[in-house]
Amino acid sequence: MSWHIPDELHERYLAGTLEPALAMSVDSHLEGCADCRAAVPYEQDWLEASWQRLETRLIMPRPTLVERFLRHGGVPDHLARLLSATPTMSRSWLVAVVAALAFAVLAARQGADLLPAFLIVAPVLPLAGIALAYGPRVDPAHELTAATPLAGPRLLLTRATAVLAVAVAAAALASPLLPAPPGLSVAWLLPSLAAASGCLALSNRLPVPIAALATGGLWLAIVGTGRFTGNWLAAFAPAAQIVYGGAALLLMFRLYKVSTR
Repeated sequence: MSWHIPDELHERYLAGTLEPALAMSVDSHLEGCADCRAAVPYEQDWLEASWQRLETRLIMPRPTLVERFLRHGGVPDHLARLLSATPTMSRSWLVAVVAALAFAVLAARQGADLLPAFLIVAPVLPLAGIALAYGPRVDPAHELTAATPLAGPRLLLTRATAVLAVAVAAAALASPLLPAPPGLSVAWLLPSLAAASGCLALSNRLPVPIAALATGGLWLAIVGTGRFTGNWLAAFAPAAQIVYGGAALLLMFRLYKVSTR
């Protein structure tokens, strides 16, 4: 270059007293002039530390509340990040779960004949969460998570377990508010575990949303049969609970074998 920054302008630039437009003009000149750029003093250690701080802020995202909670509970950092990126672990899904359970509890307290609303809804909520937990159509970060060692059945199982735990915990907190005996208040638990396990087992052959719809439809058919025969408690009777528990154990064993291959 035939022109270089004058000494007076150079001193004002270093002092930070230049007007914004003039400072940007000097910055532009420094980008293309090695001689003027070499005249600007700097500390190598400070410069490297500054770049590292910038990279940390730009590349490393700020941990979400869910991720910080999981880390505090002892979950490894990489697994906490994968779980916090689960679409259904977002605030909107959690609010929807709480709202659905609250509505079912309020309906049951208004009349005993509405108690089935809670018992029917509680097993369906985890299915909705699992349906939206993994897959290219529902997960904005699917391309990134698909490249991790946990991708595939293991990641789906991990995320589904987290979704199931959250939904079951919310339903368990709501159960004591039901106007029903303790045994009937928790009659949704084994059906919920069986339905979630069935959904995950079907996901080996079907897309996850379709597997969730199929499992949810089967559950509604079982409940509807009891309602049609005039005894809606039949779907929650002790004999039915034994069937749900046995099915959940068998399906979980199957899922464990698949995930460890």
